[in-house]
Amino acid sequence: MSVPVPAPRGGLPRLRAVDEVATLLLAMGKPAAGRLLKYFDEDEIKLITRSAVKLGPVSPALLDSLVDAFVSEFSHGANLLGTVHEVEKLLSGLLPPEQIAEILAEVRGNNSKRSVWERLSGVSETVLASYLVKEHPQTAALILSKIKPSTAAKVMGHLPQPLRNGLMRRMLAFKPIVDDTLRAIEKVINDDLMVNFARNAGADTHGKIADIINKMEREQMDDVLSNLTESRPKSAEILKGLLFTFEDIVKLAPRARTTLFDAVPNDRLVLALKGTPAEFRETILGALSARVRRMIEHELNGGEPAAQRDVLDARRAITDLALDMAGRGEIELNAGDSDETFVR
Repeated sequence: MSVPVPAPRGGLPRLRAVDEVATLLLAMGKPAAGRLLKYFDEDEIKLITRSAVKLGPVSPALLDSLVDAFVSEFSHGANLLGTVHEVEKLLSGLLPPEQIAEILAEVRGNNSKRSVWERLSGVSETVLASYLVKEHPQTAALILSKIKPSTAAKVMGHLPQPLRNGLMRRMLAFKPIVDDTLRAIEKVINDDLMVNFARNAGADTHGKIADIINKMEREQMDDVLSNLTESRPKSAEILKGLLFTFEDIVKLAPRARTTLFDAVPNDRLVLALKGTPAEFRETILGALSARVRRMIEHELNGGEPAAQRDVLDARRAITDLALDMAGRGEIELNAGDSDETFVR
């Protein structure tokens, strides 16, 4: 469906053909538009209705460029605002009430659906990942299939590997979903967006702050936590539970420690272990293979002292690696029962 309108004047946006039709019909008003609408079939009316609902403001200059091709008395144009209400008034009396209700319900439904998925696509991937982990895998797979691919990819990166692979298999096996079922799911998700995500926003904020503190030097970290303990004790406790430092490596499960140090270069581990207490060093060395352990012990016993800055950088690199691996679901940063602190 097209209308022979001139190209918009310089600097004006170019509308699609259906948007031009919707604009002109709204400008004509009900009587004139009614004489034209009876020549459109139902599918065309639906198309025009969807366009009119999303049209938004139309500037006088743009309206002028469209109206010039039809009638000269419209040359000065007028501001228009396409809304559901305006379209309903336009169709009233021209079509049976049940047909109007069906058309507008479909349009409203589509707008609602887009709103839910668009809003989900704008949610922090860490919060959305936490939400999906608690949902049934089929529901989680549906949500991931509906949100923006870029957002879904980021969320996938925060999910454990087994869950990530399972969700991908479910997404590939999806069958068409009945509209009523999909609308029911959208309503539940919309409610969760308004309630659960708002409640979780604070938790996400703590997670972001914890990421920042994790990147600080130890003295700076201690100073920030000390200050927060005095001013915001509850937040400080939450943050302490989210932090992970080099000394916390001894609290990892043995398998997690082995996985971590398999990815750490030997020279970096040697630097990081310089100046550590014997108990801490023994725990770390216990996670290494016999051959690598002998090499590390040889370097530690015979090597020259290292600059403190290099030691701290090495420890920071290992800590960052552990956080990255945990984010990918490769290891878990489970805190143990021990409160011992070996590294000073």
